[in-house]
Amino acid sequence: MHIELRFFASVREALGLASERIELPAHVTTVGAVRAHLIARGGAWETALGEERALRMAFNHVMCGPETEVSEGGEVAFFPPVTGG
Repeated sequence: MHIELRFFASVREALGLASERIELPAHVTTVGAVRAHLIARGGAWETALGEERALRMAFNHVMCGPETEVSEGGEVAFFPPVTGG
């Protein structure tokens, strides 16, 4: 399955990346599993998305929890709980 990733604010700055299209392994079916999959990349990914970090997540522009299922062509976004505006 292919999905779009979006990173905002301090997450984007830490990764040096605003977006990415990836293919997920078959066992990665939820937003939480996507996060764990990205953390497993190590380095900046582990630091920016680590479980100890308070992050908000959205699937297809709707705030969600880690149990939310992802689907082909969907968008998963990660951002800190407070973003300026």
